[in-house]
Order: sequence, then C-alpha cells, then structure tokens
Amino acid sequence: MTINNRLWSAKVRNLNPYIPGEQSKQENLCKLNTNENPFPPSPKAINAMREALANSSDNLRLYPEPESITLRDEIVKYYNHYYPEMTHDNVFVGNGSDEVLALIFSCFFVKDRPLLMPDVSYNFYPVYAQHYSITTQSIPLKADFSIDTDDYRIPCGGIILANPNAPTSILLGLDKIRKLASEHPNSVIVIDEAYIDYADEPKNASAIGLIKEFDNIVVVQTFSKSRALAGLRVGMAFACPSLITALTILKNSFNSYPLDMLAQIGAAASIADSEYFEEKRLEVIHLRNKLEKSLTALGFEVLPSATNFVFVKPNHKTLNAQNIADKLREQGILVRHFSHVRTKDYLRITVGTAEQNLRLIQALQELVWFA
Repeated sequence: MTINNRLWSAKVRNLNPYIPGEQSKQENLCKLNTNENPFPPSPKAINAMREALANSSDNLRLYPEPESITLRDEIVKYYNHYYPEMTHDNVFVGNGSDEVLALIFSCFFVKDRPLLMPDVSYNFYPVYAQHYSITTQSIPLKADFSIDTDDYRIPCGGIILANPNAPTSILLGLDKIRKLASEHPNSVIVIDEAYIDYADEPKNASAIGLIKEFDNIVVVQTFSKSRALAGLRVGMAFACPSLITALTILKNSFNSYPLDMLAQIGAAASIADSEYFEEKRLEVIHLRNKLEKSLTALGFEVLPSATNFVFVKPNHKTLNAQNIADKLREQGILVRHFSHVRTKDYLRITVGTAEQNLRLIQALQELVWFA
C-alpha cells in the first residue's frame, strides 16, 4: 500500500512514533518480551465487570464518571494504609499511564529550558518530547547503568525518571529523588513507577510519600503490570492538588471521558483486592529471583532487578544478544533486544510463569552448550 502524505501536517510528517512490543498471534508462544504480568487479574475485578454488564448493561448507553471519583476514592483507600494524608485531590487517573505521561509532558515540560532524562530509559519519552516540541537533554547513565543525580545539577525545565528504570531494571533510592526535588524547586520532577510494586518493599521505594513534602513531584503508576490489567488501560498520577488540577484541566480540554465504565469498575475492584495483589506480587518476585540464579549459572551477567523483568548480558564468545534473541524466536520464545548503542549487548526478559521460565532456560542451555 502506498501512503500519500501530501495532506499531512508538517508536524506529523516529522514524527518518529513509538514502536510497541510485538503482540504476536502465534500459537504456543512463550511471550517474554512486553513485561506483562504472568498471572491473570484479580478474580474480583473480572467478576465486578461481569456483574456490571449482567445487571446494568443499560449503563453502557450512559457516559462514565468523567472524574472517576469512585475509582480515585478506592485508590486513596488503598494508599491511606501507607500515606494517611492522601486524599482524592492527590490522585489523577487516565487511559493508561502512557496517556497520563503525555498529559504530564504537555502540562509541565513545555518550557524554555530543556527536559532532562537518562540516555537509556523508556523509549516513549523522546517521542512525547518531539510531539510537544520540547527540547531535551540526555544524561548518560553510569557505566553500571545506575543514575548519578549529581549529573542533573544543571538548569532545566523538568526531569523525568523511570524508577525502577526501564529497560535496566535498577532502582533509585528515595534519598536521591528527594535531593533532585530539593535542587530543582521550580521544575517538575516526574517519577514513572510502572514497576515499583516489584521492589522488595514498595512503600519504602515509591516516591508517593514525598508528594506531601514537595509540590514539584509527580508520581506515575499503572494497572498494567502488577495488577495484570494491561488490556484495560488504566494509569494514575499522584501529586499535590495544584498539579492534579492542571492535569484535570488539560484532560478536560482533550478528552473528558478517558476511562470507560468497565475500566473504572474493574480497576476499583482490583485495587480493593489487596490480598490477591500481594500474593501474586510476591510470587513474581520469587520467580524473578529464581530466574536470575538460573541465568547467572548459564554465564549471563544479570543486573540487579526491582521489576518483573531482568536485563541480562550474555558472556559467550560465539553468541551475542541479537543472536540469542533470533534463535529463541525460532523456538517460539520472544524476548526483547534493543538496538541502542549502550544496550545492544543486553536482552530484556520478562519474568514468566514457572513453566515459561523453565522453557526459556532449557532453550538457553542448548544454545550455550552447543555454542
């Protein structure tokens, strides 16, 4: 098919869009490339959505709650166990964390000074920046892929960090985030915590506890990873009421109803089911630890992970990361390889079920032994 772009705006012609992870329809696929949860969502979330359709399907002809009050209140109820001062005025929800991030870029980063971000991080950040004509400055990670916050001690229009970082899986301590917020009081510091629930102690790792102390911190989280609702598209942001108000104004200038009725009901039921959430969270961490040991035994260099994936470097003379990804694909196992100059020697591997991880390790054993 030939695409004619003569009617396109110059802006669209020049965009370099984000390329999402492959969603193959191949049967018997071992899908370890997009960091989805290996376990299903809370049964209570599924039942709540089923009951909503069975008992009040007529509600689908009505618009959903524009400000998602019920969902936000449920989020606050959950987080009040750790942060008693939080109210629904500290919470914003949107159509997946990607849309929440897009609104954040437009709200807080369109400034004269550059937006600072790591040179290796979530590939959507530069796409948002290009879309909104935001000048950026990439700050190199250290040789071990950690973030040195001293490198961010320069004038800027804002800072965005994925924490734990993706794809490196490394967690930055709260003391470092507090330092950044203190040194840049007139710039918004965004902490993208898509994977924070896979830290050993999330409540001690999340920057949510800092929003009462700093009015320039925004924390973004998602229901896609630890709550296994990637298909529902629900994301959230936590900040002081002034920043939440700005996001709400922009949201209502773009799409007043970003979350449909079922998404709100399913997400609310999911966050209320804390017992199931904690059980599966710990199970993924256990599987991750076991996978790390198996990969290390096969000669892979494994970076310390606080996520539901591992970032690994093969140390085999005749096999590089691209070779391994290609050979695994031939066996129906998908892992993620990045072409970035600093990460081309690494693979990002999602933590799967015990059966998926075993299939991966057995395939890697054959590759390594016969290399």
